[in-house]
Amino acid sequence: MISKDFQHVRVWVFDLDNTLYHPSARLFDQIEVKMTDWLMRNLALGREEADLLRSSYWQLHGTTLAGLMHEHEVDPVAWLEHVHDISLSHLTPDALLARQIGALPGRRIIFTNGTAPYAERVLEARGLSGLFDAVYGVEHASYRPKPRRDAFEAIFALDNLDPAEGAMFEDDPRNLAVPHALGMRTVHVAEMAAPAPHIHHHTDDLAAFLGRLQERVDGH
Repeated sequence: MISKDFQHVRVWVFDLDNTLYHPSARLFDQIEVKMTDWLMRNLALGREEADLLRSSYWQLHGTTLAGLMHEHEVDPVAWLEHVHDISLSHLTPDALLARQIGALPGRRIIFTNGTAPYAERVLEARGLSGLFDAVYGVEHASYRPKPRRDAFEAIFALDNLDPAEGAMFEDDPRNLAVPHALGMRTVHVAEMAAPAPHIHHHTDDLAAFLGRLQERVDGH
């Protein structure tokens, strides 16, 4: 069944954060603290108010940055450099995941709402460097974030990717709606399933999922 669902796939698109590493690494805890501190310092907010604003912008605009750009004309380069200046010491190499990703036929790319330099740091910490044909950050979509349709369209055009030949792996279910609408296979990577018409598959273990997929594709 899995073989049939994925035999047409020529491009494998992976999100980065909480998809290519387990959420228990809690990198976003560090990022959110830096976001809140920036909001407190630059918008003269208390911590609770800053936390609420950060969360509401994420809900309304896809990322806190998108909200800040829309509402406050914040410089995205400086913001992203600040919030991504975090420790990756909790990440460890994953040889099994590297082997399973490397065995996938066709192109393999990253599309993240973070930046490409940050993504490269995470990939190195996970032992996944050199496995991807391209790494696209939010800067490659002119700072338009997932789940916006025009963000996906910009990246797919840049990569010359035909969505009908693609599969998307994501931890955030809302970021799978547009790929599904464009004709991609969608895989939700998270501890808890989020049943929705735009999600074809769910897994709480990406390496195991890719392993089962590859075994069936190879006919073993």
